[in-house]
Amino acid sequence: MNSASGPARRPLKTRERRWARALAVRLAAWGVRPNAVSAASVVFAAGAGTLLAFSLEKNGDSRAPLLVGAAACVQLRLLCNMLDGLIAVEGGFASRAGEVWNDLPDRIADPLVLIGAGLAVRRLPGGVPLGWLAALLALLTAYVRMLGGALRLPQSFAGPMAKPQRMFIVTVGCLAAAVEAGLGGAPWALLGALLIVVAGAVVTVVRRTLRIVSELESR
Repeated sequence: MNSASGPARRPLKTRERRWARALAVRLAAWGVRPNAVSAASVVFAAGAGTLLAFSLEKNGDSRAPLLVGAAACVQLRLLCNMLDGLIAVEGGFASRAGEVWNDLPDRIADPLVLIGAGLAVRRLPGGVPLGWLAALLALLTAYVRMLGGALRLPQSFAGPMAKPQRMFIVTVGCLAAAVEAGLGGAPWALLGALLIVVAGAVVTVVRRTLRIVSELESR
């Protein structure tokens, strides 16, 4: 179960919105536990990856619903990521193991989505390698963040390509590719989204690493 607080809590403005807190209170009252919501985020990520992987087997209008469904699953994954911590707070379900549930599902979910996106563009130049590279870099950004924490520094969620930004770019890529499918075109927008994720993730890793080095040297 997720902890109510902790050094690895990602700052999200949506957590402060009234609808988010009201939904968390309602789910807590129904007996929904935060660790179940964290696990559900992986299920939605797997759904997104599966829909993406199979989308290329369809043609035109039949491909578009799979891409839209993948975009919806990505957003539902993010919704779960937001709600698990809120439910822990509103329902009083915080635990010392909360950080495990807060981080481990994300490390599974990111590759499921990004590798699925690579498979969705596997007939385009560099499609599959880009998906794997994006997944690797997503894990690396998290590793560098947690490395800072292991060195007793504040964990950095700096972008430009942290998890929310990665998933936003993929969502836009899916929706744009759905439009392309409806017009009979290939999913170039999704390939472009992966390129943006990869480039942004490289910058993010460098920024976070330089911040760690700077803070260590300034001690």
